[in-house]
Amino acid sequence: MKREHVLITSFNGNPNVGLYGYANDKYCLIGTEVPDKIYKKIEEILAVKVIPITIAGTSLIGVFVNGNSKKLLVPNIIFPHEIAILEKNKIPFAIIDTKYTCLGNNMIITEKSGIVSNDYGVKDIKQINQALGFEVVKAKIASHNTLGSLAVHTKKSILCHHDISEEEAKTLQKILNLEVHTGTVNMGSPFIGAGILCNSKGMIIGEMSGGPEIINADQVLFK
Repeated sequence: MKREHVLITSFNGNPNVGLYGYANDKYCLIGTEVPDKIYKKIEEILAVKVIPITIAGTSLIGVFVNGNSKKLLVPNIIFPHEIAILEKNKIPFAIIDTKYTCLGNNMIITEKSGIVSNDYGVKDIKQINQALGFEVVKAKIASHNTLGSLAVHTKKSILCHHDISEEEAKTLQKILNLEVHTGTVNMGSPFIGAGILCNSKGMIIGEMSGGPEIINADQVLFK
């Protein structure tokens, strides 16, 4: 029997489910505002442990953190009790000291490579490179710097804003070594990262998404 790997839902009526979580193939961080009753379902879909947490006192985990299964990047505005939760769960992390604290929105990180917003300076990039153990590259998607809000990826492909240029797509494919595809979520929104929370095992997608959007995302990320 094939394992269920797609959950169509909203968190407290908000279909922008990607804003409330961060997931890789080892764990999923979820904002504490997300109802407890949905934790188990998320664990089943993503096939990883769900860890409730806040970042800087908010549930917008997907906005503030990024990284991969080896290292979680968190902003310098993280609170001590939130750090304690990461340490308790034995999650390797690095604190990035930057004024561009929305790490989730501003970069796309895979296990071996990454692209980041053009807003980041030399000191920012140096910290990120040291934390991840490889060099990230500045890039844009659809002329925007908020890369993470515009795309999600699995080990196979990246699904991003439909206005990405041919040159930008070539850059992403070269750096990230992923197939580049486009789409929308939540009835036409190009902010893919806001509407989907995923890892290589499954995805949570906003319940406002239409059938074609859900099918496209599923085929791009998992087929």
